[in-house]
Amino acid sequence: MILPIVAYGDPVLRRKTREIDENYPDLQELIANMFETMYNAYGVGLAAPQVGLPVRLFVIDTSPFAEDEELDAEEQEQLRNFKKVFINAKILEETGEEWAFNEGCLSIPNIREDVSREETIKIEYYDKDFVKHVEEYDGLIARVIQHEYDHIEGVLFTDKLSALKKRLLKGKLTNISKGKIDVDYKMRFPEAKKAR
Repeated sequence: MILPIVAYGDPVLRRKTREIDENYPDLQELIANMFETMYNAYGVGLAAPQVGLPVRLFVIDTSPFAEDEELDAEEQEQLRNFKKVFINAKILEETGEEWAFNEGCLSIPNIREDVSREETIKIEYYDKDFVKHVEEYDGLIARVIQHEYDHIEGVLFTDKLSALKKRLLKGKLTNISKGKIDVDYKMRFPEAKKAR
């Protein structure tokens, strides 16, 4: 089932999320719905707060990045086969050079900006079957994980922009929160909710 994606301005996107256990109601159905919602919106990652749930869960599928011809065959293969569920994730370490990449977010449509992040992460998480993992990632995979991890910490990519950039985007962000935007996927707008 395709869920509405929560738009910028909704308080759920600013909440620090809580851990869940394997008895979380309808967990496997929620995971399936999150993947379906993400694919419907042409995303590569989606966190539970983006569908209105303040829990430590996000899903990722980096296969769309595998089409980038600038990447070598090994990188393309890694990206093509990276589809994972992260439950109760904790980034243990972020290391390496910071590098900039143009990021966007399904909760903040039509805005893309360069964001700098460290290149390598070490992360602890549970998969969809509640098996614990500690793994290291780098490059684009690390970046997508960092972006989704920020969501479960109540952080948005726009928070990482300069004060000037934030001022320049203020009007666009206000319009998104009011639903004054064209998107081709289902969204839930905080301002529209208040008006009812």
